[in-house]
Amino acid sequence: MLRLTKYLKPYIPLILATIVLLFIMANADLALPDYLSQIVNIGIQHNGIEDALPQAIRKTQLDQMSLFFSPQEQALVDQFYLLIEQSDDEALLEQYPALASEPIYLLEELSDTDHDLLEPIMVRGLVILQMIDQFRENPEAAPEMVDQLPFDLSQMPPGMDIFSLLEMAPPAQLEQINAQINQQFETTPETLIDQMATAAIQREYEALGVNISRIQTNYILRAGAIMVAISLVAGITNVSVSYLAARTSAGVARDVRKDIFTKVETFSQQEFNKFSTASLITRATNDVTQVQQVIFMVMRMAFFAPILGIGGIIRAIDKSPNMWWIIALAVGLLLLLIAVAFIVAVPKFKIIQNLIDRLNLVTRESLSGIMVIRAFNKQAFEEDRFDQANRDLVDVGLFINRVMAIIMPLISLIMNGLSILIIWVGASQIAQSTLQVGDMMAFLQYSTQIMFAFMMLSMLFIFLPRAAVSGDRIAEVLESENVIIDPQDPLAFPEPFRGKVEFKNVYFRYPDAEEDVLCDISFTAQPGEMTAIIGSTGCGKSTVINLIPRFFDVTRGSILIDGIDVRHVPQHELREKIGYVPQQGTLFTGTVETNLRFADQDASENTLHQAIEIAQAAEFVYDNPEGLQAEISQGGTNVSGGQKQRLSIARALVKQPPIFIFDDSFSALDFKTDSALRKALKEKTGHSTVLMVTQRVATVIGADQIIVLEDGIIVGQGTHRELMETCQTYQEIATSQLSMEELA
Repeated sequence: MLRLTKYLKPYIPLILATIVLLFIMANADLALPDYLSQIVNIGIQHNGIEDALPQAIRKTQLDQMSLFFSPQEQALVDQFYLLIEQSDDEALLEQYPALASEPIYLLEELSDTDHDLLEPIMVRGLVILQMIDQFRENPEAAPEMVDQLPFDLSQMPPGMDIFSLLEMAPPAQLEQINAQINQQFETTPETLIDQMATAAIQREYEALGVNISRIQTNYILRAGAIMVAISLVAGITNVSVSYLAARTSAGVARDVRKDIFTKVETFSQQEFNKFSTASLITRATNDVTQVQQVIFMVMRMAFFAPILGIGGIIRAIDKSPNMWWIIALAVGLLLLLIAVAFIVAVPKFKIIQNLIDRLNLVTRESLSGIMVIRAFNKQAFEEDRFDQANRDLVDVGLFINRVMAIIMPLISLIMNGLSILIIWVGASQIAQSTLQVGDMMAFLQYSTQIMFAFMMLSMLFIFLPRAAVSGDRIAEVLESENVIIDPQDPLAFPEPFRGKVEFKNVYFRYPDAEEDVLCDISFTAQPGEMTAIIGSTGCGKSTVINLIPRFFDVTRGSILIDGIDVRHVPQHELREKIGYVPQQGTLFTGTVETNLRFADQDASENTLHQAIEIAQAAEFVYDNPEGLQAEISQGGTNVSGGQKQRLSIARALVKQPPIFIFDDSFSALDFKTDSALRKALKEKTGHSTVLMVTQRVATVIGADQIIVLEDGIIVGQGTHRELMETCQTYQEIATSQLSMEELA
């Protein structure tokens, strides 16, 4: 997989943009539970009162609270609270109706530093005031409050006011009381103090005539609007990330497929023997798709999951540091589960790609050989073979899916168990006033996000090995070294180009073979002449002519064209000089015209018609009402074998090259058409070098030179008459096909 990382370089800007968007999306997702917590804690429990400092307080209340302030604290309070005895400001009176009957203090604008200094002072005073007021309203509750104040309120004389008592107390005693109060506050849970302070502020606001419902509603609507805005940001970034990830992964897949196809086009027959056609198809389709999917997953998950997981851990611990072990336990169980799945499933991913190759191979063979299968009544056998290949693939796929099917319920069990454990532990902490309900809800959501992040990473690590296998298979194709390559310092053919082909002591051995297929092949094919190669099946005829366009390279010796070794010129220039008609005519999906123009896109209409006439294809082409626009199906399956060969010959003629190579290209033609084609070919290509492989003696009788091969060795060379007198092998072939009268 790492061997394909170079394909990501053009998309680095998109990847960086994706990371930025993922960071925004993760922070948006992490912010939502916090706002939910604030709505529950502040909007619902605290009626929208979000600040522990009252914005306004009655003078009588602040005077009572001042009994518990030190001189320095009192000076700070006086500095930031402004006394309003009366006011004509209608807005102020509407906000604080009690101002019409009694003076109040208003909080001035504070800096963050001043706020942090003033808040604990006012909170302590408000809480003490709240406790005393509760005692006044419900004396029976005094025993519950004894432990929270430094003096016993239940022992006060009847009718005695606590504040009057404190005002008469000596300063030293007040300092002692304040010290005891401060010590008591240090051991009291912060959440409990905040709740009591908020309750005191709410009671004070009610006494001032403030509309608490409006404060609560405004706070919830404001927080809700922020959550909606954050959700929209998260949604937009999510769509954008998906778009960028899809664009990047699809672009990489396109580039890889293009390079695979380009690379395969440079393969010689030796590389095709190494990589089967079925394997190359799988590598260019299924394997590339696997890589594409993993790139998409990596861009969506590999960057997002760590941000979400780390951010979730930080925020969850901030909400409740005492419950960190719950997340650690759940994550540990999840990682253990994924590790087991990884060990069990990953080896199967390495097998599944080979099974896809096998299925592809069987399918291609069955479809391409359907006529042979029917002719030998092997339908049942092929069905069993296909079924076996299918079953092997299905069995591995089912095994992997069963593993995943077991994992998902177990993950769900861990997630639900995590939720139950958090609620159980959180409820206990809420009862002890060390945790608020909203914080527990936020912790629950953060823990879910953390588990989701680890699950994404774990699942990614499961699917990465399969993509790694696919990536390695692709890299094998892209990094394979071609046996036949262009020279570093290429030569050019001399001008004017004649097309003289000369074999000099050529030996050839197929890769990994133990013996030479061709031995000491030497002959010259002159321009304007037809050189025919004949021999029994398997004697090396096609191998000889396949060496000319460098489908293979000679093992020893050399092949010269106009005195230049074919290995010393670029392959493109070499093949530009050759019109090649293979043993099996190949046509492409399209029309007759598009198949002919495959040789030369700029060929004139006259050239096309002339090639059709020479190839003896005019009869069936022009008899069709559509003519050159007649459809040709894939592989030319809608035309006969003879018609396919004639169209292949016509295609080579359209190119008008100086060298023609016909590899047994007349085998499907009847003798009359064969004779007419050779006659027209000789008239129209009189200046070209023609090399023809055939097994028909009738086809080579008129050749200027006949090469007779037997077991890869030239056993005869000359004209028909010369060979009939000097070559026994040629005589045997000739007499087996034609009578002596026909051979005379």
